[in-house]
Amino acid sequence: MDPAFFEQPILNSPYEYPSRHWELDESGKPTNKIESKRREVAFISAIPTVKKRSGGQREIVFHEAAQALETETQQYDLTGLISGIRQRVDRWRELPDPNSWHVTPETARLLHHWRSHRFGDIRPFFCQVEAVETAIWLTEVAPSLGKEGRRFLDQIEAASEGANPGLARLALKLATGAGKTTVMAMIIAWQTINAVRRPGSSRFTRGFLVVTPGVTIRDRLRVLQPNDPDSYY
Repeated sequence: MDPAFFEQPILNSPYEYPSRHWELDESGKPTNKIESKRREVAFISAIPTVKKRSGGQREIVFHEAAQALETETQQYDLTGLISGIRQRVDRWRELPDPNSWHVTPETARLLHHWRSHRFGDIRPFFCQVEAVETAIWLTEVAPSLGKEGRRFLDQIEAASEGANPGLARLALKLATGAGKTTVMAMIIAWQTINAVRRPGSSRFTRGFLVVTPGVTIRDRLRVLQPNDPDSYY
């Protein structure tokens, strides 16, 4: 295999929109061809699609698990849903006039800060800002777009209702090391500031429940407490 990919596997700055990527073949291996665009949404598994365990049970990858939940009335087109939301968020991000963002003045100030502030040392990664932008778009922007926004919200609500009736869920997926704790802090700040300014709004809250897989992770997340000496705020 040509060593070009291994000599420079990372093509994009973590602080900028990912405008290039290495093309992969059908087996998920690099072809050593650089595509001048963002990689399209896809579920790439590190294991073969068909793999049997010792007991003969087939291992199911993420997109297959979603397909297994489909019914005649509910379809789970995960890549289509994610791609559609990503494209709308991309177009929304490019709007130069904050008055066209369809967000509260407080949210607009936060977005401007995260996107444009000259941070002295540590600054948010693009993926962190994009994750919060997506949550903001679905919460504040999509409801004001009529049928275009409602289409995405209906799919998310139907999936949540089908999996856990009465519990609305929205997942933001980031790679290991991308800084998910920072994203949590950004979301808490966005929600809290708006909730204080708009106590009667059902879109914002000042109460947060953080669930962790163990005590060690819980202790690491103490930085989400405003009164912690190392608070992220």
